[in-house]
Amino acid sequence: MKKDKRLWIVLGVVIVLVIGACAGMAVLVSLATTSGGMRLGDAVAIVRVEGVIVSGSPPVSPFGDGGAYSDQIVEHLEQAQKDSSVKAIVLRINSPGGSVVASDEIYQQMLKMEKPIVVSMGELAASGGYYISAPADLVMANPATLTGSIGVIAQVTNLEELMEKIGVEVVVIKSGIHKDEGSPFREMTEEEKAIWQAIIDEAYGQFVTIVAEGRDLPEEKVREIADGRVYTGKQAMEQGLVDELGNLPQAIDRAAELGGIEGEPRLVEYHRPPTLFETFLGSLVSPFQPFDLARLLDLEGRPSLQYLYLEP
Repeated sequence: MKKDKRLWIVLGVVIVLVIGACAGMAVLVSLATTSGGMRLGDAVAIVRVEGVIVSGSPPVSPFGDGGAYSDQIVEHLEQAQKDSSVKAIVLRINSPGGSVVASDEIYQQMLKMEKPIVVSMGELAASGGYYISAPADLVMANPATLTGSIGVIAQVTNLEELMEKIGVEVVVIKSGIHKDEGSPFREMTEEEKAIWQAIIDEAYGQFVTIVAEGRDLPEEKVREIADGRVYTGKQAMEQGLVDELGNLPQAIDRAAELGGIEGEPRLVEYHRPPTLFETFLGSLVSPFQPFDLARLLDLEGRPSLQYLYLEP
């Protein structure tokens, strides 16, 4: 009985310490909503798009997973729009692109913005990363930035021969001839490839249109350079995809100038402080993801449209 009692006491102390640490973390995050501390004055907001662009909100975890979540980015843009002290915005992009839908959700919010927006490209702002850049007031890249990759891709894994070799047979019962199109367990038919090519062409046409409109370029010109290749920042500027060469500090200066800010601007970044429960729950989540064979082999078998640059 005494051992059990001591065990419960120790467990209680551990829980109290964890909750206390989590509460402290939440307070620190809450206090760190702006990089300028308590300074007053006109500000430039920095909204970051880092990692593969995906739909939704980030998972509850103190470790994150490296994705650029459309709901969160849209929320930060909305906060910058509503913040009366923010006079301009820098959209800092370091992303290979990602989901067509998620990219378009960010793009649609960009169209709603009334304050000047300067895009600052990091090492990579390709495909969907360029898609969301198109409507900005000014696009700035490092000379060595990789950008462009204007195009659409969908990939389907074919495991048919592998399944035959290991003696696994997949039985499919379906309601229509195309219900299992894109299945990894058989080769796509020519008709299915044609269906998906039409979908790809439609999404590609949308991409070309938003680049032409955002960059004030003829569609014919955009189609000439939109063959999926990446360009350096310098090459992209020569093609009319980028306005100026520079890094984040220069982008902040240009944003302040466009926002009519005199002197050094205050810098603001938005972070939603996690609730105490979210912080506690996140502290219990391992930062390491278990090996997922199904994800590796794409066994879900669902092709999806991607404005994505596949890095070599």
